[in-house]
Amino acid sequence: MGAQAVLRTARLRLVPLAEEHLEAEVALDSDPEVMRYLTGRASTRAEVESRHRARLAAAARVPGLGFWAGFDDAEFVGWWILEPPERPDQGPVAGQAELGYRLLRRHWRRGLATEGARELLRHGFADLGLRRVFAETMAVNTASRATMAALGMTHVRTFSLDLDDPLPGSELGEVEYAVTREEWAAPGGPGPASA
Repeated sequence: MGAQAVLRTARLRLVPLAEEHLEAEVALDSDPEVMRYLTGRASTRAEVESRHRARLAAAARVPGLGFWAGFDDAEFVGWWILEPPERPDQGPVAGQAELGYRLLRRHWRRGLATEGARELLRHGFADLGLRRVFAETMAVNTASRATMAALGMTHVRTFSLDLDDPLPGSELGEVEYAVTREEWAAPGGPGPASA
C-alpha cells in the first residue's frame, strides 16, 4: 500500500494531513488545555508551522502511515496519527506504529477520539498488516488513558523520559499502552468481531 487512505467512520471523515490544514492545526495547538500534557502551554504559530512540516514528512517514512485531519461534516475536529516508532525504547519500526490523537476542546467527551482511533487501528491491522500498535501519554493524563483502554489497548509499562523542561506530573512518568493484531482480531477483542 502506498499513499495514505481516506478513512471514514459513522461521524468522521479522516483525510491525509495536507498544507490546507495548517490553520486548523494552529487553532488546535494554540489552546493551552489541548497542549496541557504535551508542552504545558499554547504553541506559537512558528512552532505549529515547524511541527506541521514534520507531520507532513511523517507520511513519507512508511507507506500508508502518517497524520489524518478529522472532520465531522465540514468542521475540523482534530487529527489522528499512525506513525513509525522514533525512539530506540519503542522497539523496531517494522510491523508497528504509534497511535495518537489531538482534538479541539469543543469536541472532547463526544467519543470522537475513540471513534477515529478505532478506525486507525482497523486500518493499521486490516489494511496495512501491522503487528502491533502502541500509544503513549503522561501517567496523569487520565482522559487519554481512558481512550486507550476503550480501544482495547492494555498498559504495557510506565517509564521516564529525560526532559529538559518537565511538566507538572512528569515525576509520575509516561505510560505505554498497546494492542497486537491477534488481540485486536480475537473473538471478544476490540476488532472486527466486536463491531
